Amino acid sequence: MSGDTLSDLLRAVRLRGAVFFYVEAADPWVVETPRSSEIIPTILPGVEHLMPFHGVARGTCWATLVGEEPIRLKEGDIALFPQGDRHVMSSAPRLRGKAIDPEIYFAPTPTQLPFALNVSESGATTARIDGGGSDRTRIVCGFLGCDARPFNPLLASMPRVLCTPSLAADGSSWVASFLSLVVEESSRKRPGGEAVLERMSEMLFVEVLRRYADTLLPDQTGWLAGMRDEAVGRALALMHEKPGEAWTIERLGEEAALSRSVLHERFVHFIGQAPMQYLAQWRMQLAAASLRDTDAKVIEIALEVGYENESAFSRAFKRAAGESPAAWRRSRRTHPKKSVSGRSRP
Repeated sequence: MSGDTLSDLLRAVRLRGAVFFYVEAADPWVVETPRSSEIIPTILPGVEHLMPFHGVARGTCWATLVGEEPIRLKEGDIALFPQGDRHVMSSAPRLRGKAIDPEIYFAPTPTQLPFALNVSESGATTARIDGGGSDRTRIVCGFLGCDARPFNPLLASMPRVLCTPSLAADGSSWVASFLSLVVEESSRKRPGGEAVLERMSEMLFVEVLRRYADTLLPDQTGWLAGMRDEAVGRALALMHEKPGEAWTIERLGEEAALSRSVLHERFVHFIGQAPMQYLAQWRMQLAAASLRDTDAKVIEIALEVGYENESAFSRAFKRAAGESPAAWRRSRRTHPKKSVSGRSRP
């Protein structure tokens, strides 16, 4: 393992970039996106959770969770919706529109991504979203898929909407450059462009997370806040680096230079559960990934994540995942389905 706790977690929950498109719009305009759970079959079939994001490549616009206050976005800003909530993108605050029919993500089926998705008020495919005004906006849209089960502590630690300015605290503008690249790739259709953009979307997500973590206040809690705490972060790193180790709260406390009781208290404060409970769930996530992605025997996986026998592991896995290791493996090795790109996805 790398010793990079966040990277370990993102690998274990299979973070994956998905289809890209961009929207050209002239004011007034509004696009309302359904809950991500409704469009998973057309975007990334087989993933458990889908996070949409929108970046302003040109102009300004507003991002709004339905029922919440609107947020103004300027050129280079990113709005990420970690919980996959229904949301509105618009030229002015508090506009509402008809939610996009999930079927529209099937059309057009491009030979290479990203593609320009141009939606009229009626939902038909048109040249652009044209309200007749002079203010024009270009929005890059994308999706990130990940596992939600049996254990993804990151999802619960993120807000419903996460906005990132174009410039980081150090003045870097990587995000703005990324948005420009998406539009360029859609025009030039260079070989490998789709793969580049999918990987870059994953990099974008990590960058958004890091910027968000940097803004957390000392009294905030959650997995990201815990990772930043010296003692809790050390305990997390140890469990991620050596998940099969026979850890106890006493050993973790020694490594973190805290007493057993203080480490327990700090861990629960930030993470919301005891260290040993977290370790048990983390082991199940790693086991789930091994069952899905490898042909290793169940006993081999059990030993790798710290169980001495297959029966004890199988009982623990069924409690965490709701099905036996064998059933989990079978259900996630069905024939590939087609995504919006027309390519096979697991």
